[in-house]
Amino acid sequence: MGALRRARAAFPLVAAVLAAGLGVAPSAAATVPAEPPLPRDVCTIDDDRLPELSGLAADEEQWYAVNDGGTQIEIYVLGKDCAVREVIGHPTDPYDVEDMALASDGTLWLGDTGDNRKQRDTVALHAVRPDGTATLYRLTYPDGQHDAEALLLDRAGTPYIITKHVVGSSEVYRPSGPLTSPGPTPLEHVGSLRVSATDTEGGPVGRVGSMLITGAASSADGSVIAVRTYTDAYLYPVTGDDIPAALAKQPVRVPLPGEEQGEAIAFEPDGTLLSASEGVGNPVRAVPGAAGLVDRDDEDSTESAPQGDEPAAASGVGGEGESEFPVVAGIAVAVVLAGGVLLGVGRLRRR
Repeated sequence: MGALRRARAAFPLVAAVLAAGLGVAPSAAATVPAEPPLPRDVCTIDDDRLPELSGLAADEEQWYAVNDGGTQIEIYVLGKDCAVREVIGHPTDPYDVEDMALASDGTLWLGDTGDNRKQRDTVALHAVRPDGTATLYRLTYPDGQHDAEALLLDRAGTPYIITKHVVGSSEVYRPSGPLTSPGPTPLEHVGSLRVSATDTEGGPVGRVGSMLITGAASSADGSVIAVRTYTDAYLYPVTGDDIPAALAKQPVRVPLPGEEQGEAIAFEPDGTLLSASEGVGNPVRAVPGAAGLVDRDDEDSTESAPQGDEPAAASGVGGEGESEFPVVAGIAVAVVLAGGVLLGVGRLRRR
């Protein structure tokens, strides 16, 4: 993409940042452990078939990886040495796969929800079984188009989609009823999520990237969920299947520094948190025992739980009713963020 095209592509992003800067609200900081565990490199993905790793899942024996985009469904089965063991394929041509979740029955759910230009009439989920058979479920938002890169499943297998926004709120959706194939099935809005900027190094657009939701995951038992940005992971305890209420709790923030374009995140069955970045030659990294960092019995960390479409207060997440920065300060913040977007947009490919 040439410089002029990059600049034109950045205008909507900068406009959104500037608009949000007029009403930037402070957010309650997420809890950070006194000695945050640092992710350690496990192995390196050097297979040139995985240049845009966007979704990751794990079971006891192996990992599953999927690229951003693609012209057909291809799920790469990796050993824990990062070597590709096999490819689960299906001829369905997805629009823009951005995340993946593993169900308890072994079905891999692909979040075909990327829509950077906000022009899709429907988004989709692809349920892919280990034998390569797949089912398409189209979905519609109740309030217009959204770009989304995060998908997770609750204990019951209900999918949740979290949108990606610059500043402002990321929105949380789930199907309003049973999925039908090919659909579409309407989605319902169940909460909002606003993540504060951090100083964690990494990502393609500086501090702006620390506020962009790029992936999500559930622990094997569904008791902890993770939402990640380009630079950090936020861990929440879950009571029952209530994901919106979980996102209203104060999370634990786990920095994931140094990932060039970190979008993939997953839990291993033992609670180890895995993360990875796009780009051949980048490592899969692990934070052992990450799920155990969350106090699952601490109800005092819960803000008022969201009801219906009421915004949820979450990780570095601001809810309604918080005091706002003065307008001048908001404009200053917006100008800084917009500059970061313009400097970094040239590094972004299709998102």
